[in-house]
Amino acid sequence: VQLQASGGGLAQTGGSLRLSCVASGNSFNINAMRWFRQAQGKQREMVAAITAGSMPDYADPVKGRFTISRDNAKHTVYLQMNSLKPEDTAVYYCNARARKTTAFTFSEYWGQGTQVTVSS
Repeated sequence: VQLQASGGGLAQTGGSLRLSCVASGNSFNINAMRWFRQAQGKQREMVAAITAGSMPDYADPVKGRFTISRDNAKHTVYLQMNSLKPEDTAVYYCNARARKTTAFTFSEYWGQGTQVTVSS
């Protein structure tokens, strides 16, 4: 299972960006999908998660500003980021818990990361 993230870039404080992450591969089932971020010099942290049934969960710093959604038919997860702040600057990674149809267990898969920079 490969994950390809896109949509990062430069935004001003108060602006918006939308990240997308597409999963591809042969014959797999995706369970939860999540977005993480890692700012320079800091540990990677979870930003938002969404279950297979589209139940979202958010880290406190982004509640009310970010919205996670998914399109199961397209194997895609989105992160709509509004009211951006300089502290949102980080590399954003998508993550999927998926199982190949030939496997018995789920595994974690990671995308390559996309840079989000918010200027003050």
